[in-house]
Order: sequence, then C-alpha cells, then structure tokens
Amino acid sequence: MDTIKAYIEENKQRFLDELFGLLRIPSISSIADHKPDMIKTAEYWRNSLLKAGADKAEVMPTKGNPVVYGEKIIDPKLPTVLVYAHYDVMPVDPIELWKSKPFEPEIRDGKIYARGADDDKGQGFMHAKAFELMVNTNTLPCNVKFMIEGEEEIGSPSLGKWCQDNKKMLKADVILVSDTSMIGKNTPSITIGLRGLAYVEVEVTGPNKDLHSGLFGGAVANPANILARMIASLHDENNRITIPGFYDDVLEVNPDERAEMARAPFNLEEYKKALDINEVHGEAGYTTTERTGIRPTLDVNGIWSGYIGEGAKTVLPSKAYAKISMRLVPNQNHEKIAHLFKKHFESIAPKSVKVKVTPLHGGQGYVAPTNTSAYKAASRAIEDVYGIKPIPFRSGGSIPIISTFEQVLGIKSILLGFGLESDAIHSPNENYPLEQFFKGIEVISLYYKHFAELSK
Repeated sequence: MDTIKAYIEENKQRFLDELFGLLRIPSISSIADHKPDMIKTAEYWRNSLLKAGADKAEVMPTKGNPVVYGEKIIDPKLPTVLVYAHYDVMPVDPIELWKSKPFEPEIRDGKIYARGADDDKGQGFMHAKAFELMVNTNTLPCNVKFMIEGEEEIGSPSLGKWCQDNKKMLKADVILVSDTSMIGKNTPSITIGLRGLAYVEVEVTGPNKDLHSGLFGGAVANPANILARMIASLHDENNRITIPGFYDDVLEVNPDERAEMARAPFNLEEYKKALDINEVHGEAGYTTTERTGIRPTLDVNGIWSGYIGEGAKTVLPSKAYAKISMRLVPNQNHEKIAHLFKKHFESIAPKSVKVKVTPLHGGQGYVAPTNTSAYKAASRAIEDVYGIKPIPFRSGGSIPIISTFEQVLGIKSILLGFGLESDAIHSPNENYPLEQFFKGIEVISLYYKHFAELSK
C-alpha cells in the first residue's frame, strides 16, 4: 500500500490535469450535434490507455458511437480483468442552474464540478490511473483489458452486437465496473444488484390543431388533461403500479436478505432534509431503501404540451407528451413490461383522443453473487483502504449492458463504484469528491492484487 499511496501522491496534479482534459469534451450521446465530440473523446481515451502502458489500444467502430478497446497481456496463464466504463454523458439542462460551466471543470470545497465528473468519466479514469500505477511500479499481477463505450446514457444500443462480434477478444475472468455509488463516504459498500429499465414515450392526440380554449374548451377533449388523468391512474392508493401483469415475475426478497439490507445506516430525517421534502413517498409496506433497491417503480421523467412560453396564450393543445421510465427488479423482462405498459395505456384512453406509445430503450436487472473470488477481492480491497468491511447492497439505478455482458460474454461483473448520493449525477452541478477519486485508485490497484491471489 505504501507504493500505491506514494505514486498517487507524486502524480496527483497530473492525474487531475488529464482527467480535466477528458471532462472538457462535451460528449453528450443523446444529441446528434455532438457526434464529433464522441470521436474526440474516444481518441482521448485511446491515447490515455497507451500512455498508461497498454500494449495496444484502438478506437473500434460500431453502428453508433465507437468503443475504445485496450489491453495488456503479461501472461495468458494469469487471470484477466476486463474493465468497463463509458465516456458519454447526460445533457446539461437546465444550464442556468449550474454554478460553473458544465464542461469547464473546477474544484470547489474538495470536489470536482463538471458534467461527467462522477458519471462516468471520473470513475472510469480511476481505472486508467490505477493501471498506470501498477505498470509503472511493476506490480501488475494479471492481464487487463479495457472496453470503454460511448452510448451507456442512451441504453448501449450498439454494444451488445459489438461484444458478440468480438467475443474471443473480450475473453476474461471478471468484468470490473465503477459506474455505481457507495452508501456513504464513511460507509463503503459494493453494489450486488441493479434494477432493469423499460423507457417509453407516450403521445396523446386530440384535435388536428391547437384550438382557442374559449371557443372549444369543454366541447373537445384536451390531450394535456387526458394525459394527466391517465398517468395518475397508473398508481393505486398504496402506490402500487396498476398495469395488469406488472408484478407477475417479481421475485420477493426473503426476510433474511431484507434484514441484511437494513444493516446499512440510513437516517430518514437527514434524507428528507437533504431533499427539502416533508415526507417520503412510495409503495406501502416497504422502507425507503427497499423501495429504491428491491421494488419496481414507474415515474414520469418529462411531460409537455401546449404553450409554455412567457405570458399567456389561451390554447387547447392538439397534443400532449410524456417520457416514462419503469425501473424493474431482476426476473422482470423489460420487453414484456414495455408491451404490458403499451397495451394498458392504450386500453385506458378515452375515444376522444388517440394514443401512441413508443418504447425507447431498456435492459434487464442484475444480481451478483457474494461468494466468488471476484467479490471477495473487492471486499478486501475496500477494507484495506477504508478500514471497514463493505456492505453489499442493491442499487436503484440501471446499467442495462451489465446483464447483456453475462448473456453474451458469460462473465459476471463486479460493481466497484465510489460515487456518493451528493454527487448530483444527471443533474446540474454534478461533482465528484477528490477523496473518492484518489481512494478509488487505491482500491482498484489493491483489487488486482487480491483477485490474483484468490484466483490461484
């Protein structure tokens, strides 16, 4: 550990300078105008891996944004770790809420502020620096491969086929991922479960054009009113989702596992205070942490219709729209759920409007075992650095490609994330604590050591 700490201390500023170069590129995968930025970011990653000591690194094309692949094979007989990360980021809207420019990273109060600072450029770059550290100190104990994609924030539509086409090249013993979070900076944890995702857009159409709300209001259906009523009906009085068949495949978590999850420290009053809410909300019969980890949900992510500009414009809108995400638990199939949603949503629409449901993307949930050498290595590495044995927990988030890795490559993933709830990922003022960034490099370096030893 002394060698690791010394190398990090000696190279801290350079690490940050290089990370800031990555953060300055606005690699927003959901906006077509940023296509050149995707290429630029992929090339930055390729160059970073080569400088860190990879034997080879290349930018490989897909039907969408390219994948960066790199590797260092020190002995084919040794275990191989495949590192996954993504270089694309979320849009920055609403831009006016940022206290600094989202693609001009700066450090304030011990945190890096920028879009992608945590998700996932900051966390992904820890792996490049841990790899560099081990190469330059001659302590790399196993083979390392890198797979850095540019479409995670839009559901990784191209990566599954790319993995299938390059299955032999990607052969490894474990996939190591830092794209998740910890319970707290003093409560280290390892994510052992992710929820799946079904994401749809709905369109409700009434009259063939916007109408005068005085002349037609009360006589013609208002799509905005109808959409609001339809969405409100998707939950019952106990906040259970009302779509027929939605819960058919949900695996109930047994009392022992729920008790184990309850060991994680959670202060409800602090949680409410941090969010400035008077009360929590969710499915009856479950705690707040259970609602975000082991139960499926349905939420409106965006809703719009009619006139939303300054001042008044009295129109009865022709159309109303909403984007809706459903977080799913393992054993729920995202395609089946999207179909059930579409069937139900169309069935509850009154004849006065037309409804269109378009599935956008989705993915399966994931659960990792805790009795493998890969998990034990992560647990030991975290304990070495944090001095506390990490708590295994299920995250409410989704990384759809993780389940695809298991299906296509036949490899389990270890979700070794260092983000914190306060990092504001996907939101204005995204940030990543310097302490987590440097500790992450330490943990990742030690992970290789423990994994190599436990794999003998």
